[in-house]
Amino acid sequence: MKFVFDLDGTICFKGQPISEGIISALEACLENGHEIIFASARPIRDLLPVLPETMRKFPMVGGNGAFVAQNGETVEVTAFAAEIVEEVQNIISAFQLPYLVDGDWDYAYTGSETHPIYQNLDPLKLAKNVPFHELKDIVKIVLFPGEQHKEILAELQRLPISLYEHSAENIVDMSPNGIDKWNGIMKLGIAEGEFTAFGNDANDASMFVKAKESVCVGEHKVRELASVQVPSDEAAVIEMLNVLNEKYK
Repeated sequence: MKFVFDLDGTICFKGQPISEGIISALEACLENGHEIIFASARPIRDLLPVLPETMRKFPMVGGNGAFVAQNGETVEVTAFAAEIVEEVQNIISAFQLPYLVDGDWDYAYTGSETHPIYQNLDPLKLAKNVPFHELKDIVKIVLFPGEQHKEILAELQRLPISLYEHSAENIVDMSPNGIDKWNGIMKLGIAEGEFTAFGNDANDASMFVKAKESVCVGEHKVRELASVQVPSDEAAVIEMLNVLNEKYK
């Protein structure tokens, strides 16, 4: 079986690297001949630091599907069209919004250094924080709408983009139109019904509906699309992973 894992809030918690307990459960899956794929909202650059070195060349989907990597190399990057970037820049200017914008490697960040997203931003210092206009290919955009959430969302919803709300962090997350985790999984050559997915948020919905079996970690409404739900707890995730490891070996 191919197991596809979201990271934050699913198999790693509070921005910390994957724990030894979960690493052991993943290694047990590998020993039984299963394949492991990671699929995260993080760009590949920020996905790598939370993984053990032994797993950093596994197949990966980053940026909610905008990045696809295999064998330690990024093999595909999907960027926004220039006119969409201009539209988003106009919204940023009109509402004076802080943002995180990812290019194909470097990024532009103007948000607070106390926001949780900043704590997970390029922890290995592999990239540079550059001005927005210096980024060539814009792959992912995160806006911090504050109290203007509804107005900003209304502006963004008229654009042809893939849009995700994360109310707990009060951020709005954008990818190019048609790009989602399932889109990235397909680019790895994985077909519908060939994998089991673990996730915890709205951006996991696209892979839940295509998976043979899906596990929602926590109470997010995406659980309605999942085969099974487990508490947002490391021990519960390990127990479910062990069950599925045995079920499909």
